[in-house]
Amino acid sequence: MPAAALCLLCGVVIPAAVLCAEPLPRVAFPSGDPRRTLTHFSQANVSHYDIFLLHESEEELYVGARDRVLALTVGTPGSIRAKASITWGPTAEKTFECAFKKKSQETECFNFIRVLAALNKTHLYVCGTYAFSPACTYIHLENFTLMSSGRGQPFLDGKGQCPFDPQHTYTALLVDGELYAGTMNNFQGNEPIISRSLGSRTLLKTDTFLRWLSADTAFVASFSVPEDDKVYFFFEETADEFDFFERLLVPRVARVCKSDVGGDKVLQKKWTTFLKAQLVCSQPGQFPFNVIHHAFALPHRDRGADIYAVFTSQWQAGRTGSAAVCVYRLEALEEVFKGKYKELNKESSRWTVYGGPDMNPRPGSCYMGPSSDKALTFMKDHFLMDGKVSPTQGRPLLVKTNVTYTRIAVHETRGVSGTTYRVMFLATAEGFLHKAVELPRGPHIVESVQLFSTPEPVKNLLLSRGKGILYVGYSSGILQVPVANCSVHRSCAECVLARDPYCAWHSLEGSCQHVHAAADM
Repeated sequence: MPAAALCLLCGVVIPAAVLCAEPLPRVAFPSGDPRRTLTHFSQANVSHYDIFLLHESEEELYVGARDRVLALTVGTPGSIRAKASITWGPTAEKTFECAFKKKSQETECFNFIRVLAALNKTHLYVCGTYAFSPACTYIHLENFTLMSSGRGQPFLDGKGQCPFDPQHTYTALLVDGELYAGTMNNFQGNEPIISRSLGSRTLLKTDTFLRWLSADTAFVASFSVPEDDKVYFFFEETADEFDFFERLLVPRVARVCKSDVGGDKVLQKKWTTFLKAQLVCSQPGQFPFNVIHHAFALPHRDRGADIYAVFTSQWQAGRTGSAAVCVYRLEALEEVFKGKYKELNKESSRWTVYGGPDMNPRPGSCYMGPSSDKALTFMKDHFLMDGKVSPTQGRPLLVKTNVTYTRIAVHETRGVSGTTYRVMFLATAEGFLHKAVELPRGPHIVESVQLFSTPEPVKNLLLSRGKGILYVGYSSGILQVPVANCSVHRSCAECVLARDPYCAWHSLEGSCQHVHAAADM
């Protein structure tokens, strides 16, 4: 329900200054506050509940943890029950090898699950660090058991699909039976890779020799829009194109085409459509927000998507800086990828704008065939775009001081009057959850929830849209958080001033209720 209509109903006026200042939470709930119900799940001797996969029915949640894969029944809000569990730890031999390579047997030489994807209706695909020897396998859903590879080996080699080090960031996406992954490809952790594996087609990957990615690349997210031929990866890396800083981090978006099959003679088994561009998230007169922590794609109903990303700055320390949310339209990304290329001048070692003749088909496009040797040779050195991707309205959507946002999820919901709102769920490095709604005059933080009694980072957020539930993963368990908490508002004025699109005042019953419950008032 729009704020104006509710204000008229209740006789409440919202000052403009409240909407325009830096957003502060309207309500804050400390850990354990009975006014904000959180459902907790954990199992003895299980830790690092890092990876979530929600069944399409939203009745089951699959969880990847340390040495364990869980199947949980979550069909009833307020209830999480264990249905099945698989123990998948490294062999004694792999653990010994890991320790021999100077890794810790107390914290590192385990199998941290990093890829958990629905291969089809009967099987999951799962990969783990496996004591710094990445491994993958299949899970049969009917009896929830691991399956052998069928090649005489218990597991598949997970190199290029899963990181070696559990501390390394990564991303993986299963599209049409093929796994697109962004991760580290070696034990030392200095060979980043974007790869495509599984399926019947040839494995494709980025070219390490050509340095398409910097050695310190940190992947944070990936996505693909249905009925589109592209997969996008979000990451940060040291920028080679700037030589006035010793180590300037730059947030990037890279793009590859699903139809890519590699080259015949040039770029064999390599991407022929790999392009990358810089993301911009900054305020005038301030250091840019150049460290990207996570990104979330909100698809449009017709086509395309808006990408929400959370940033901090490399020049801030601890809680003294700010976090920002910037939003990018998919069309803005594509405009940059259709623009001019950069190229490295080998004599001056400087990056300049390519000024040569245009080629047809355009190098890097999804229409470029594998036999176009001239275009493929061009692609070896022209993978960086000159243009930068700017956020909508040219500035951050939200800037918040003294906080670091680690994860974001976005939900589009319809208010009681039919108006569509976007709600952001932002998790922090100290274990808080901020729920913020986009309003015409700027974002408003409806509430801040302290999730844990002692500070620790949120590792994962997953939104169950049909159930109206947010799942939070952290080191020792899972939390189930209802997106709406309307009953905490005891009066019409409180209900209105909360500006929570999930809530509306039910005048007949005299209570603040979830919009679906109040829709026929």
